[in-house]
Amino acid sequence: MAIEDTRREYDYGELSEASLEDCPFDQFQLWLDQACASSIKDPTAMTVSTIDKTGRPWHRAVLLKGFDQRGFVFYTNLNSHKARDIASNPQVSLHFPWFFLDRQVAVSGIAEQVSRDEVDNYFATRPRDSQLAAWASDQSAPLASRAELETRFERFDDQFRDREIPAPDFWGGFRIKPVEFQFWQGGPRRLHDRFRYLPAGGGSDDWKITRLAP
Repeated sequence: MAIEDTRREYDYGELSEASLEDCPFDQFQLWLDQACASSIKDPTAMTVSTIDKTGRPWHRAVLLKGFDQRGFVFYTNLNSHKARDIASNPQVSLHFPWFFLDRQVAVSGIAEQVSRDEVDNYFATRPRDSQLAAWASDQSAPLASRAELETRFERFDDQFRDREIPAPDFWGGFRIKPVEFQFWQGGPRRLHDRFRYLPAGGGSDDWKITRLAP
């Protein structure tokens, strides 16, 4: 089948302004809960898009590890490509591709590092192999071979044998404080429902909702 012939109808549901929550955080929580309750694999997966110091954009998939009224949290190596980009330009966008539900959520915001206590507390909940992987991977740096990575993993496995594994100093987290949300629900005949939330200026809980053309 030719790429241009690959298409389907979006008929899972519809979205109206009357059905939306007044607060985008509440609307996101509702959709996140529904995604987690569905058969979607990795419902907390999101694309993080950054811009480097030359103005070139880049994006990658990570897992959402925290969400509340303060924003969206993920964790990473602080020497990684994404962390270096954020250091030079903290403006970030997120995208949740819940295509099984004919839904997408896009979020634009400002990134800031989470506290060290938050990092340590989250790191302690990770499986041991994930903790070791954080130590073993010099994320985004050139790697000579898979064997080199495996050797580094085994070395840290030996180093931390029979003891707790602390979070590396070079590993941390970012919280994205939203300045815009967009919720997209696929519709038949490509007449999708799409709504934008922007701060209305009346306070942190005051948002203006606008329907956008799909």
